[in-house]
Amino acid sequence: MMSLDDVFSIEELKDWYDSVIRDLDWPESKPLPMSCEVKIDGLALNLIYRNGVLEQGLTRGDGVTGEDITLNVRTIGSIPANLGGPKEDVPDFVEIRGEVFMRWDDFHTLNNEQEDAGRAPFANPRNAAAGSLRQKDPRITATRRLSFYAHGLGQLTWGPDHPRGTHDVVADQSQAYDLYTKWGVPVSPHNRAVTSFQEILDMIEYYGEHRGDIEHALDGIVVKVDDLGLQRTLGATSRAPRWAIAYKYPPEEVNTELLNITVQVGRTGRVTPVAVLKPVYVAGSTVARTTLHNGFEVKRKGILIGDTVVVRKAGDVIPELVGPVLERRKGREDQLREFVMPEFCLHAARNCHPPRRVTRTFAARMWRAARPS
Repeated sequence: MMSLDDVFSIEELKDWYDSVIRDLDWPESKPLPMSCEVKIDGLALNLIYRNGVLEQGLTRGDGVTGEDITLNVRTIGSIPANLGGPKEDVPDFVEIRGEVFMRWDDFHTLNNEQEDAGRAPFANPRNAAAGSLRQKDPRITATRRLSFYAHGLGQLTWGPDHPRGTHDVVADQSQAYDLYTKWGVPVSPHNRAVTSFQEILDMIEYYGEHRGDIEHALDGIVVKVDDLGLQRTLGATSRAPRWAIAYKYPPEEVNTELLNITVQVGRTGRVTPVAVLKPVYVAGSTVARTTLHNGFEVKRKGILIGDTVVVRKAGDVIPELVGPVLERRKGREDQLREFVMPEFCLHAARNCHPPRRVTRTFAARMWRAARPS
C-alpha cells in the first residue's frame, strides 16, 4: 500500500496535472475523467476478504509489510464482517483500501469521557483514531466509535459463479464505488467525478471554505485519474503512484491574545521561552501554550506581550505562534511590553546560591538539585 505525493500550492497541482496530460499524450480538447476525494485525516487500512468473509485488517506499516490489527478492526461497526449482495457478486478474494477515522461528534464525546475519568484528552481525531486502533485490548477499541470509508481497490479475483460481462475487470474508480455499495462497504459522500482542472479547483475551494462543516477532519483533496488502465499506463515511482496526488490545505490560522511569555527549564538544562495564550480552538483542539524556542526567535517574530497574535498548527498537529497582528497594536501601545530573556537565576529556595547568570550548565544543575530524591 503506497502513500501519495503531496503538493502545497495550486501551481504545484497544475504542474502535476499537466504532466499527466503530457505523459498520457491526452488531447487538450478531450475531457480527462478524474475523481476527487476529501483527504480524511485518519489512518490507512487494508481489508482482506476471502469468499466474502473478512480475513485480515492491516495498517500501511512500512509500505510493504503492514501491522495486523484484525481483532481490533472487527470491532468497527461500519466495516462488514461479511460482504453483502448476491452470492455471484461476492468475489473469491478482494483487497479493499480505505481510511479509519473518528467523526467530530464521536471525538468530542470520547474527550469528555476521558476528562470525566481524569485522563488526558486526545489532541485531535487522528491521534484518537490511531491510538484506538492500536489498542492491545479489542474491547477498548470497541468503545471508541471508529468509522471507515473505502477509497481504493487492490487485488480482485472472482469465483466461478460470477456471471461473465459484469465487472469482470473493474475499469475505473466509479465502478469500484458501485461494488462497495453493493457489498455494504461505506464510501465518502463527498467524492466527485471531474473532467477538468477548473472542476478540481472548484472542489478545493468549496471544501477549503467548509472544512469544519463535514463529519470528520480533513487536510486536503486527493485527485486521481479515474480509469484504471490509464493508472497502469502512468505507473508509479518507488514510493508513490504517478496517477494520484494529494493537495494539502494550508494550516488553519486563528487570532488570539498573547497573555504572557514565561520560561521553562528542560531536562537538559535548556531554557525555553513559552507563549501563554488566551485559549483558542485551532484545528480540532484548544491551544493555550506554545513554545517560542529561544530568545532570538522571539525577537525575529517581533512579538510583544499583550499582542494579538496569529496561531496555527504545523501539520495540523503542533501549535505554532506565527507572529503579531500589527494593525491591532494601534491605540494599545501602552499595554504592550517587550519580553526580556532572563540573565540571572531567580530561584527562591533558602539554600540557593547568590544570583548567577543563566547558562545551560547551571540550569541543568538547578534541575538536578530540585528533582525529588
